[in-house]
Amino acid sequence: MRNKKVLFITQAAMIAAIYVVLTYFVSAFNLASGTIQVRLSEAMTVLPYFTPAAIPGLWIGCLLANLLTGCGIYDIVFGSLATLIGAIFTYLLRKHKFLCTLPPVISNMVIVPLILRFGYGFVFEYAGKDFSIPFYALTVGAGEVISVCILGSILLKVLSKYKEQIFITVQP
Repeated sequence: MRNKKVLFITQAAMIAAIYVVLTYFVSAFNLASGTIQVRLSEAMTVLPYFTPAAIPGLWIGCLLANLLTGCGIYDIVFGSLATLIGAIFTYLLRKHKFLCTLPPVISNMVIVPLILRFGYGFVFEYAGKDFSIPFYALTVGAGEVISVCILGSILLKVLSKYKEQIFITVQP
């Protein structure tokens, strides 16, 4: 029983660490936050397909990455919550491999535009009307499609070949 807990914590910690490093790297190119964001680390949101340890790992990784890259408090709290929600629903859809990329995209398309508009005060107006939320949903969604649907699908395919070696389970 103890070995299962150690394995779970170790896997979660490794996933969190990789998420932080990838986000920090991408932030050097100004792609980790803002109205247009393509976080390479978001490709990892497919990992709950393989292990439930990815759920806390992704959440803690996103939380730490948001703290380290200088995000505002709303982004730290609610951006991390978007990743947690996406990870939970990816895990719940693990029996439907082709659907695993959708929860992170949807949760970020719903939550992050609200953070950008109300947390950071970014406004997108056209003809005197505020189109911030739908516009940011589109830009964030496009970045998520690149990160999760394209890169995450590639990661899912590659890791599927080696899942027994990478995501080992402990026998009682």
